[in-house]
Amino acid sequence: MQQLVDVTPAHSIIAPDEPAPFEIINPHGDAPVILLCDHASNRIPRSLQQLGVNDEVLQQHVAYDIGSAAVARQLSKLMNALMMRSNYSRLIIDCNRFPDDPSSIPTVSDGISIPGNHQLTDEQVAQRAEEIFNPYHEQVSSVIDSKQNAGIIPVMVSVHSFTPFFAGHERPWHIGILWGHDGRIAQPLLHRLRRYPHLCIGDNEPYNARQPVGYSMIAHGEEPGLPHVLLEIRQDLITDRDGVDHWASFIHGELKEVLSDPTIFQLAK
Repeated sequence: MQQLVDVTPAHSIIAPDEPAPFEIINPHGDAPVILLCDHASNRIPRSLQQLGVNDEVLQQHVAYDIGSAAVARQLSKLMNALMMRSNYSRLIIDCNRFPDDPSSIPTVSDGISIPGNHQLTDEQVAQRAEEIFNPYHEQVSSVIDSKQNAGIIPVMVSVHSFTPFFAGHERPWHIGILWGHDGRIAQPLLHRLRRYPHLCIGDNEPYNARQPVGYSMIAHGEEPGLPHVLLEIRQDLITDRDGVDHWASFIHGELKEVLSDPTIFQLAK
């Protein structure tokens, strides 16, 4: 697995009065579940001068997963589960990409040029990893360790959202369930969701988790053998409070049934 970069930059990207690279919500939640939201925010530190893009770009899906943080937060409340979210835009460095992936720090995203990511030096790339990527994932690992030290094998649930149109193609799925080699949660969840004829359910759609691009579920789920699943919700369904509440409640109800199986809460062999 790609190792986290370990350097100490001369000048910090994040100013002392700006938020930390991650936030823990409901830290005392006692559910055996950890919620992750890798693309929760479109915030850019002042030092990076919005990466040379305007406010309109930062409101689009290229900057963050619209609605995902609100759904994850509501799930945290409904499940009484700890949630971790990244506090800075995926355009700075993507917390769900391997650091050596070309899409980790995109120079172009969905046809939009990101001037502040052009011609970065190795030191600048390493600095972004050190200040934003590493702290987030080190804290996720710390949270997992705390659960396991308390005798709990936690379920990792990663919450994302996707745009209904991409590269000129419509994406019809209401929700996609992404999984790789461990289907302990994904398979029964897909079975339950397919009971609703009015819903279009994606099995590894609109992305395929069997093509190892996403970092979080590999590093914190598959490799350590923890039960895990990644949820992709179509963004136009969760742009307002009603949509967020509906989908969080719906997902909670279905996940609750799946997680009632005690055999899920063990390390994969």
